[in-house]
Amino acid sequence: MPARHHATSVVKRLSDAGHTAYFAGGWVRDYLMQHPSDDIDIATSASVEQIQALFPKTIPVGVAFGIVIVVAEGHHFEVATFRKETGYLDGRRPTNIESASPEEDAQRRDFTINGMFWDPLNNKLYDFVDGQKDLKKGVIRAIGNAHERFLEDRLRMMRAVRYSTRFNFPIESETLQAILAHSESLFPAVAMERVWQEFKKMSQFAHFDTGLVTLHRLNLLPTIFPQLKGLSIEEIQKRLDSLSSFPKEAPTVAELLELFPGQSLEQLFELCDYLKLSRTERETVRFLHHGKQMLLMPEEWQSRLEKIEWAQFYASPHAAISIEIVAAHLPMEKRQSFLETHKRRRQILEQAILRIHSQSPIVRADHLMKEGVQPGKKMGILLKEAERLSVNEGIEDRNAIIQLLKNSALWNT
Repeated sequence: MPARHHATSVVKRLSDAGHTAYFAGGWVRDYLMQHPSDDIDIATSASVEQIQALFPKTIPVGVAFGIVIVVAEGHHFEVATFRKETGYLDGRRPTNIESASPEEDAQRRDFTINGMFWDPLNNKLYDFVDGQKDLKKGVIRAIGNAHERFLEDRLRMMRAVRYSTRFNFPIESETLQAILAHSESLFPAVAMERVWQEFKKMSQFAHFDTGLVTLHRLNLLPTIFPQLKGLSIEEIQKRLDSLSSFPKEAPTVAELLELFPGQSLEQLFELCDYLKLSRTERETVRFLHHGKQMLLMPEEWQSRLEKIEWAQFYASPHAAISIEIVAAHLPMEKRQSFLETHKRRRQILEQAILRIHSQSPIVRADHLMKEGVQPGKKMGILLKEAERLSVNEGIEDRNAIIQLLKNSALWNT
């Protein structure tokens, strides 16, 4: 059953207990825009304690801010008490929380298009901030005083750009000027991890390149990456020129790296450390750097690479993306030929790639142990050579490979 049905049940239970409860924020915006969404937040007059008493399964994710997760039939819904927030001392979090009316709760939110409520029991919109009006205009506008909204939470400056990019809405003038006024104060109020999450959210939708250019225009991008200070808008656009041809599945980090052409692997890892990326993301960066070097070699150099090297490359889960990213940088007339070349080569090596995927080489350690080879460094060398022989020479007969090993200098070292 759809999430909306279960979310409505949560609202009904709160209402039956004498509390006001509405769907809030992004879901309301998306509903009015006819964009289906199962990401439903609920705002209510009930306190955290009252919410917890009403529902058998809750998760206390932000009790100090009046927020709990209600679990209903496997669906998770963030349920928050209507609140007022004051005393923002660090540009990120309030120091004082008070219960509030729906009207007051709406005033603390970020942008008008995100500040509306929907009563699912009566199918009624509650709009205290003219969000519907701005939605029809197609504009991103801070609620109330834009300077105050951004000083309360400086991450909202990046969010404004994200919503502008996602919906192709311009940022309203006063909101725009407020971002320009406070862009250099993004740090240290906002943790780098939150900045990275904003990049990831922005990249999920089309026109990430436009979003990055807008961040540069508003001085947020050079605030995040000081090495980009002084670069013209034209240079940023040039660096991001291939992004529109990237595959949809391209990881955020691959897209962001377009801002830093010609970087060594060491420099890219320094960027990873700066952004506090995960180990998985670092490995993605490592492979993309390796893939770019391998795929952009002159053809005569590529022809000298052993088949095993190509098989190992294609076996990586990042290989297909890496190929498409490199193709995106090629002139249109060369792109298809490049992709066809790698498609054919991959097909030829399909069996070897499958063995690498499944970690099932033709010659295994137990086979060599039967031939008297003891576990250790020599065993590792022979196993690696066995796989190289099987792929490079196209040999799938185990005994034939072992005989070749016995005849090699490696066997007797």
